[in-house]
Amino acid sequence: MKMTSIKMKKMLEQRFEHNEWKTTFNKDEDTFRIEWKHSGQGVTISLPGVISKWENRGDQAVDELVSHISEALHIMNEEQTLEGKENQIFPVIRAGSFATESNEGVPLIYTDHTAETRIYYAIDLGQSYRLIDQQMMEKENWTKQRIHEVAMFNIRRLPTDMKSDEVAGNTFYFLSTNDGYDASRILNEALIEEMRATTEGELAIGVPHQDVLIIADIHNKVGYDVLAQMMMQFFAEGRIPITSLPFLYENNALEPIFILAQKKPENDKE
Repeated sequence: MKMTSIKMKKMLEQRFEHNEWKTTFNKDEDTFRIEWKHSGQGVTISLPGVISKWENRGDQAVDELVSHISEALHIMNEEQTLEGKENQIFPVIRAGSFATESNEGVPLIYTDHTAETRIYYAIDLGQSYRLIDQQMMEKENWTKQRIHEVAMFNIRRLPTDMKSDEVAGNTFYFLSTNDGYDASRILNEALIEEMRATTEGELAIGVPHQDVLIIADIHNKVGYDVLAQMMMQFFAEGRIPITSLPFLYENNALEPIFILAQKKPENDKE
């Protein structure tokens, strides 16, 4: 069955049927929005993105989307505080194009990271989290510096167990706990410095989507090609994509690199 925006709209209308929620479809922008009737707070979904995930993973992709958005909507309807929740504040890495304001127009608290990424801050709520905005910060007399320091301390407390794979003399390490902060481990300077000390080639790091951190010990061109293809695949499949460009770690700094992946011709016998 070919899925269209109209069919997906009808499917989502059924899944988000709720006495206190309102759904709207923007045909021009091909988006679907679910919001609370009394406050107007809600979430806007790009339908082409949902259709793409449905084509790859079927109804399971829609089930996960509905679960995450339902959780987010309930969180929006609850008042969140920072005080007393210091252990629940974490940094989240997002693309440089990610919104700088909430849907209600309130500025989100963020710090520039690289040319491709920014650091936002969130209160962990178990199954989901709430991004910290300026209104929340000022209401409790916190500062951006305090939020940043608490978040950086907490990211260093998370486990860093990784799996590894070797391809043509290059070693790739994968960290994926699905706790929502896998990509954020790129901010754990102790972890990155440890990897720099143990790798022998070029150290490359990738955060293609929220739920994976890739660290690569690159020794040759094949390694770069494999990394480029891996980044594109993870980026396309991720629930919250970040960047398809990997970073080289040199002199305590991350530099985005563009790799033109080469495919061998089919008649190449090497």
